[in-house]
Amino acid sequence: MTRASTTSESNKLPPRNLFILAVVVLLIATVYLLASQLTYGIGFPLDDSWIHQTYARNLAQHGEWAFRPGVPSAGSTAPLWSALLALGFLLRLSPYIWAYLLGMVTLFALAILCEWAIRELVQTYHPRFPWVGIFFAVEWHFVWAAMSGMETLLHGLILTTVLTLLMTNSPRYLTLGLLTGLSVWVRPDGLTLLGPVLMVILLTGGDVRSKLTQLTRYLIGFGSLFVFYLLFNLAVGGAPMPNTFYAKQAEYASWQALPILDRLGQMSLQLLVGPSLVLIPGIIGWLVKSIRHKMWGSLAALIWTAGYLILYVSRLPVYQHGRYIMPAMPIFFLYGLLAFAEFDAGKLFARYHWIGQTIWRASLVMLSVAFIFMGAKSYANDVALIESEMVVTAKWAATNLPPDALIAAHDIGALGYFDNHELIDLAGLISPEVIPFIRDEPGIANHLNQQGADYLIAFPFFYRQLTKDAEAVFTSNSRVTQKIFEEENLAVYLWKAP
Repeated sequence: MTRASTTSESNKLPPRNLFILAVVVLLIATVYLLASQLTYGIGFPLDDSWIHQTYARNLAQHGEWAFRPGVPSAGSTAPLWSALLALGFLLRLSPYIWAYLLGMVTLFALAILCEWAIRELVQTYHPRFPWVGIFFAVEWHFVWAAMSGMETLLHGLILTTVLTLLMTNSPRYLTLGLLTGLSVWVRPDGLTLLGPVLMVILLTGGDVRSKLTQLTRYLIGFGSLFVFYLLFNLAVGGAPMPNTFYAKQAEYASWQALPILDRLGQMSLQLLVGPSLVLIPGIIGWLVKSIRHKMWGSLAALIWTAGYLILYVSRLPVYQHGRYIMPAMPIFFLYGLLAFAEFDAGKLFARYHWIGQTIWRASLVMLSVAFIFMGAKSYANDVALIESEMVVTAKWAATNLPPDALIAAHDIGALGYFDNHELIDLAGLISPEVIPFIRDEPGIANHLNQQGADYLIAFPFFYRQLTKDAEAVFTSNSRVTQKIFEEENLAVYLWKAP
C-alpha cells in the first residue's frame, strides 16, 4: 500500500538508525581509504577532481572564479561543488580531508533519504536495522563517487530528493523548483528534472487553476536559481553553459557514431555490475504496481531514469565505472528495493514464501559484501593511476620545466593544482578555442605551432600522430599503469614546430 503524503510520524528514522548509518558510512570510507593507501597512496581516482580543487583554491585565496589566477574561465562543470570545496581552503584543511568529508556526508544523506523514502512508500517496512539505508551506504558505485572528490554523488542526492518527493506526493512545488534550480549548479543535466515534475503537475494537479498555481510556484523556485546560473556562465565564460558542456559533445563524436545497441550494452554492464543485478525483478514488479495503481510520481521517476540513461549513453561513453550515469542509479536501485520490501513482508508463496525471502536476502547480502572489497580494489587502482601518472608528472613539470614554458595537455587537473605553467587545454575546458578540432590531430598540431607551445604532456596512445616523432623528456614509468591497466605511461614531449 502506498502512502499519500509525507506527514507520517511513525516512519521517522529513530536516532539509533541514524547512528547505525553514520557508523556504516565511516567504516566503508575507511575500507576504501585503507585500500588506496596500501595500493599506492591517498588521492583521487580522477584527474578532474583536481580541476575542482584548483577552482576552489583560487576562489578561496584570490576571490576569483578561475583556473589560472587573473584569467576567469568556465571550466568547472559544478560551480556549487567547487564553492563547497573552497570552504576547506578557508578552513585551512587538506584538500583530501575536506573532499572526503563532503563525500561521506553526502553518502550519509543519501542513505537517510532512501531509508526514509521506503518507509513512506511501504507501510509494512519496519526493520530492526535500516537495511535499505545500509545498502545505499555500502553500494560500491556510491562509495566510489563519495571518495572521488567529484560532484557526482551530490548531484545524485539532489536528483533523488526531487524524485522521491514526487513519489511520496509532496505538494511542496516551490521547494521542488528550488531543488531543480540548485541541481543545475551541480551539473547542467539537472534541467532534466523539469520533465517529471511537469508530468506530475499535469496528471495530479487537480483543476486547471490548481495546476497553474503549482506550475507557477515550481517555475518561480526553479527560475530564481537558474537565471543566476546562466548569468554566471555568461560572465565567466561568455556562454550560457560551462565549457565542458560543449567540449564533451565534440570530443566524443566517435562514441555517438557507434550502434545504439553497443552503447546500451556497455551502459547495462556498468549499471548492473554489483548487487543491483538482484534488483531487476523488483524494478519490474514496482513498475507493474505503479501502472496498476496510477502512481504517477513513481512512473515519472522511472521514466526520468530511463530518459536520463538513454540521454547520456547517446552522447558520452560509459567509462570510469559509468560515472556519468551514477546520479541516476539511486532512484533505479530504490525502485527495486521498494518491491522487495513489500515482498519480504508479504505471503505471495504462502508457506513457501520463506524460500523466496531467503534467496533474495542472501543474494543481496553476498553481492553487497563481495563488492565492498571489489569496489575498494577498483577505487584503489584508479587512485594509484592518477597519483602515479598525473600527479607525479605535474610535480616533475613544476620543478624541471622553464618558468616561461607553454604546456599543452589533455588532462589539466593535477597540472593546474601542482604546477603554475601557462597551459593549452586540449580537452577544451579552459581553452574553448580548441573545441572545433578537439580530436583532429593535424588541427591540434597547427594550433600548438601557432600558439608557440614548448611541451606536450600526453599518453602516447591518445595522440599517436602528435607523439610518434616527438622527443620524450620525461615519462612517469608508473608500474601501476603498465601492470594493472596494461597501458603506456604518461610522457612529457618537447614540442618543436616545423
